[in-house]
Amino acid sequence: MSGSVNGRAKRRCPWGDSDNRLMRQYHDKEWGVPTHDDQRLFEFLILEGAQAGLSWSTILNKRENYRRAFAGFDPKKVALFDAKKIQRLLEDEGIVRNRRKIESAVSNAKVVLAVQREFGSFDSYIWSFVRPRHTRTKNRSLSQIPVATDEAERMSKDLIKRGFRFVGPTICYSFMQAVGMVNDHLVGCYRYSEIEKLHG
Repeated sequence: MSGSVNGRAKRRCPWGDSDNRLMRQYHDKEWGVPTHDDQRLFEFLILEGAQAGLSWSTILNKRENYRRAFAGFDPKKVALFDAKKIQRLLEDEGIVRNRRKIESAVSNAKVVLAVQREFGSFDSYIWSFVRPRHTRTKNRSLSQIPVATDEAERMSKDLIKRGFRFVGPTICYSFMQAVGMVNDHLVGCYRYSEIEKLHG
């Protein structure tokens, strides 16, 4: 535990009670907050895919580099990246230099634009997998949190069908947790009730 709320020690999810400042800030300010901005949703989709096989702290440490390298995660701009741009990204030490992950970010941007044309926004499409509302969990330990759910499975299948890459069920569930489609803060964490209030 660290910090305080009204003079009382804050209880965080174990992974968020970290000496890593970025991890702690991410837990306290972002993880689980309902997100409805298309550009931000695209950012999380790409970062979650980039994490595959790596730790989230590794990605957080490179996040600003990713924002620079991927045009602030503007899907319209990323969709225009050509072979020369991809090669430059492969030489960029500030990001994960994995060709498949970089190429998938570009192709995923193109699919996001197609989804926007069909549904009006990426937000409308992606949140449809948990409507009428987010999923509220009541987990008391990290061991109770699943690596994927039926909703994540359905999302993954539909994303893959549309041409998205690096969107397996586990990645989709991590994405859902990050953007607030599911509240997986432990019930003993001070952020659990705060997140629930954000959903109204």
